[in-house]
Amino acid sequence: MSYGSVFAPNLFAGKVVIVTGGGSGIGRCVAHELTALGATVALVGRKLEKLQKVADEITEDGGKVSFHACDIRQEDAVKQTVAAIMAQHGSVYGLVNNAGGQFMTPLEAISAKGWEAVVNTNLTGGFLMARECFLQGMNKAGGSIVNIVADMWGSMPGMGHSGAARAGMVSFTETAAAEWAAKGVRVNAVAPGYIASSGMDNYPIEMAPMIREMAKSIPAGRFGTEAETAAGIVFLLSPAAAFISGTTLRIDGARPQARNGYPMRIPDAAVQAREAVKPFEGFHRALTPKVFQV
Repeated sequence: MSYGSVFAPNLFAGKVVIVTGGGSGIGRCVAHELTALGATVALVGRKLEKLQKVADEITEDGGKVSFHACDIRQEDAVKQTVAAIMAQHGSVYGLVNNAGGQFMTPLEAISAKGWEAVVNTNLTGGFLMARECFLQGMNKAGGSIVNIVADMWGSMPGMGHSGAARAGMVSFTETAAAEWAAKGVRVNAVAPGYIASSGMDNYPIEMAPMIREMAKSIPAGRFGTEAETAAGIVFLLSPAAAFISGTTLRIDGARPQARNGYPMRIPDAAVQAREAVKPFEGFHRALTPKVFQV
């Protein structure tokens, strides 16, 4: 079985795309789709063993991949990693700034160290990766950057540090799109909502019942899939998005439009199976998050 992409075969043939946070979740999924479409993907992440595992999957499927351990919060490490990728592959066409993470806690309980850790991961690290890709090649050859943010519209209670960082990344996306357009570089963002991804497994298992209940707050009536998110990222990287820059694509089943004062009408199973809204399950190696297995 191979990846069931809706995009044309060999769409990214001859192109190199860096995917940060490529060892799991959405990063793993988009790396598989890009390589299935002919791209060479450079996986970047902190844990070498996770990157190795995904690289082995891609190689087994016939794709081209390299992997590079890097803490994107460290400026010198980012410079060296991008330089190593450029040296190995010759150029970089695309960057998927997917690495991120947070922990749940109220604002008053967040220490300066905890705040900085989340902001550095979700904002500063993405900025460093984008800047180095620009300085080390895209400023001469052009390219496409997609920053992964989150459903932070209308606030992120319980994860205020992450919400602030993601909002900052949206602003960075818009600014970079304006500044780097002169060099043929497009910069966009994708904001996933509640996605059934292995990233959910980073939360304590005690939160599993609460996480499963979250689908009831989504007008679409379900969680999104990794493949649905990856498809949005791939589109923004593709030539079809040549005139799209500085925008944020939400992939969230209209969750931010839910209102406490409006009675939610969740679609039943028959409606959710209709062609226009049924889940897209293109990822042939998708894994069910542990929170849905208990």
